[in-house]
Amino acid sequence: MVDFAGLQAAVKERLEVDSAITAVETEGSTLEAAISEAATLLGIPLRYIEYEIIEKRTSIFGIGENICKIRAYQRSGIEVESERIDEEIYEDTEEASDLEEDIDGQVFVQCRRDGVYMKITAPTGSGESAGKSTALHILNRRGIKFFDTDLINDLFKLPETDYVRVADFQNIPRNDSTVTVEISDQETRAFIKISPPKPGGCDFSYEDYRRILIDNGVVYSINEELLRSLADRPVYKEKICIATSTKPIDGMNSYLDYFFETDPGRVRLSESADGKVNFKELNIIQNVMKDQKLAKLNHAEKGRPGHTVTGKFLPAHDGKDFPVTLGKNVRFAEDGVTILADINGQALISNGKINVESVYTIDGSVDLKTGNILFLGNVIVTGNVEEGFSVKASGNIEIYGLADKATLTAEGDIIVRQGITGKKDEHVSAGRSIWAKFIENASVSAGSMVVVSDGILNSTIDAGKCVICQGKRAAIIGGHLRAVEEITAKSLGSPSGNTETICEVGTDPKKKSQRVALEEQKLELLNELESINLDIRTLNGIKQQRNGLPEDKEVYLRELIENSARKNETLKKINNDINEINTFLQNLPTIGRVSASAKIHSGVVIVIRDIKRAINSEYKASTFILENGLIRAISYIEPNADLQQRAVR
Repeated sequence: MVDFAGLQAAVKERLEVDSAITAVETEGSTLEAAISEAATLLGIPLRYIEYEIIEKRTSIFGIGENICKIRAYQRSGIEVESERIDEEIYEDTEEASDLEEDIDGQVFVQCRRDGVYMKITAPTGSGESAGKSTALHILNRRGIKFFDTDLINDLFKLPETDYVRVADFQNIPRNDSTVTVEISDQETRAFIKISPPKPGGCDFSYEDYRRILIDNGVVYSINEELLRSLADRPVYKEKICIATSTKPIDGMNSYLDYFFETDPGRVRLSESADGKVNFKELNIIQNVMKDQKLAKLNHAEKGRPGHTVTGKFLPAHDGKDFPVTLGKNVRFAEDGVTILADINGQALISNGKINVESVYTIDGSVDLKTGNILFLGNVIVTGNVEEGFSVKASGNIEIYGLADKATLTAEGDIIVRQGITGKKDEHVSAGRSIWAKFIENASVSAGSMVVVSDGILNSTIDAGKCVICQGKRAAIIGGHLRAVEEITAKSLGSPSGNTETICEVGTDPKKKSQRVALEEQKLELLNELESINLDIRTLNGIKQQRNGLPEDKEVYLRELIENSARKNETLKKINNDINEINTFLQNLPTIGRVSASAKIHSGVVIVIRDIKRAINSEYKASTFILENGLIRAISYIEPNADLQQRAVR
């Protein structure tokens, strides 16, 4: 393998052999490649190269292959330090990749019937200006011996010029460049083919090319950029597509832009910030809010006609407006094109119509096939809600099967026809009431009632009104139950008395929970204030002893005082909130009662308002009430008719 040092030595040896070369012709797939090859052959850095493009064929416009042929030579008046050649070749070859942006100025010469014309282009980027030697070489190659040297010198003083006449020209017409025009493919394309001029022959200008095309009937969709390029850099003996017809475009029919996912089978998995995908969140329900935009009607469009290269008109068809039929619970907005939802619910396409359904029905269970359910309406599940999954609805939730260690949240009612089992992290919460066959090891809260037919076992139950457990096996065993008005069951507690069952009434569970949270916050705040006030007293003591404090300590003291004031304001608000809750709980319209139609076993704890009583012996068919500050048992009182009626489903 040749290493870098060996490669340098080989290049240096070649440069010594070729040191007598003053001009070379090279070619490459790009201008950069051709210049790099010339620099190697001449043994000089790229920046000392003067070059003239002999031929350039490019596939930019789909023509032939990429070939760039140049004649290169060392810029006159420049001496190159030979000892630096090998290093600079490599350095400048690496820089050649920037030639696409850093383009040198160029010289173009056209021989016309009325004279010889020259154009100079300005360099771009860090490219170098065109050299007069390049211009002289081109004129010499075209056989132009006599020209206006002063005028050429003046041209090179300008940054850029258009074609300027610099010499007379003795034209030999039979040696002129020629152009043939071919129209093919039913006048959809036009081609030109250019032959090179012979000695004494004229070139074609851009205007000449335009005139020839028009004379041959090509008047439409001419590639002007290519045509101007060919005037400066003609490509000879190649068939070049110079014009392409514009095809007619039929107008689109009216259509709807949907603002929701219309494919019910498309799953959109949610991804957490750490890149983990939650396969329970499939997002298959298209929830929409009332007055939300669902779609927009786009009216039919006019067709856009086309033209052949000879200018013939190619007609196009206009689109058609089709009527839009709306489904349920949707409407057109006042603009007549925007479709809005009339209700909260699920947006879907049914029989080609946009509908918003207020009920979302799952035929089967909530599991990995459905993912978690979140719906702005009512949800019906014909199967179970499997362990670890959740159903959340702004309306009601009705489950025909079992809610097995699942999370259920509804703003309305929750009905679980079989039962609810739970574990530590799962919770069932309803804005109104909850009905279930049984509740076991679950955490349940309802804004109104919790109604169970078979029993409640080792569960935490909060109800805004009452807990009713009625049925042949309607027992409440273990757990902590809280209700504002009443807790009633066939039996309370267990015969063994080993399972603690707490029944708490005459209080609002939510308010009590809020009070507990506020009291915890208050305790934490008092501890923080004690620490802050201790620091304030310490700094004030130091300040008094030393008649002042350093600036940083003084700033810190002010910050402590401000912080203490803020926390005292927060503490004041917390105390007000606690007092408001206490007032609310004391003024509840009902005192509450706990009842069992059959038995209340030993081990049950009854709390009415703030009075607590542990049941140490068995009671039959009793109701416990608060009277004169004591909880006492009286004969069993049936739940009032209103509660019984609401408990029947």
